[in-house]
Amino acid sequence: MFPIRIALALLLAASPVAPALAGPQGKDDGGQASGNSKKAASPSKPDEDVDTEHLFGFTEGTDAGEKGQQEVVFDSVSRIGKRRSGPGPSHYRAFDARLGYQFDPIDRLSIELSAFGTLHRVRTIADLDDKAFGTFDGVSVDVKYQFLKGSAEQPVGFALEVRPRFSRILPLDGRGADIFDIETLAQVDVQIVPNKLWYGSNVSFEPAVGRQRGSGEGYRSSTLVWSNVLVGEVADKTYLGPELRYLRGYDGAFLNRLESEAVTLGPALHHRFTEKVWVTLAYAGQIWGRDTDPAFARRALGLGQFERHAVRLKLGMEF
Repeated sequence: MFPIRIALALLLAASPVAPALAGPQGKDDGGQASGNSKKAASPSKPDEDVDTEHLFGFTEGTDAGEKGQQEVVFDSVSRIGKRRSGPGPSHYRAFDARLGYQFDPIDRLSIELSAFGTLHRVRTIADLDDKAFGTFDGVSVDVKYQFLKGSAEQPVGFALEVRPRFSRILPLDGRGADIFDIETLAQVDVQIVPNKLWYGSNVSFEPAVGRQRGSGEGYRSSTLVWSNVLVGEVADKTYLGPELRYLRGYDGAFLNRLESEAVTLGPALHHRFTEKVWVTLAYAGQIWGRDTDPAFARRALGLGQFERHAVRLKLGMEF
């Protein structure tokens, strides 16, 4: 297993915002506020709060909004690159898109309804059939509650989120199936420097069960993910920093048999165009991994369950 201490050291060493730990010269950081309203901070308005919900890349922030708030989100993940199975042209590209509507019936509680679509292009990839298609890929309901709000005086935020989902397509090979999964996330974020520098972390467990169409073959899998990110304000309403994730993929719904593990590293960028419109962009590339399949025991990276590269793009509007 990739040493966790080394992974955290990489995260801190790669951060372009580490100098922010010292705080801005000539200013008193102690008077700045943090928190959880749907606002973004700027240097000219240090008293405004920063919404951490979408501040990070693949990691989710703890903020859940206030009663009556609503939001529309377009969220996409492009997954690129797997192990080739032979000579000739080879490629693996999967594009997963989600359109979600979120509302907050009470303070600290958010509910999001989403519909999914997917595109797959696979050619000459180990253990996968060649295919190219696009289709509707199910629906989900996300429920999130923020137990602890961060602030300048109390910088730690904590939330739990549950994401039950029905899917129509197997995520790796693109076969038709009826799949039910339920992802559970524990979310933490910390204001290291109020309204300037944040650390975020998620632990996610996602079991999935179902049956493939046609063959009727059963499907069982589970994934465990630990993600960490450090972002800081690098310009007005713009936040940037490194994101490090450790992923484990299993055969079986309850972490039964390890198939792949991987560590990914890449930048996460968030920008507020206005108080209500924002974008988040993140890249994750494998820097270490392995497969437990004896056929690939000496091959680099964990490509049985994960990809070489992943890019996430989120666009949102609050109202």
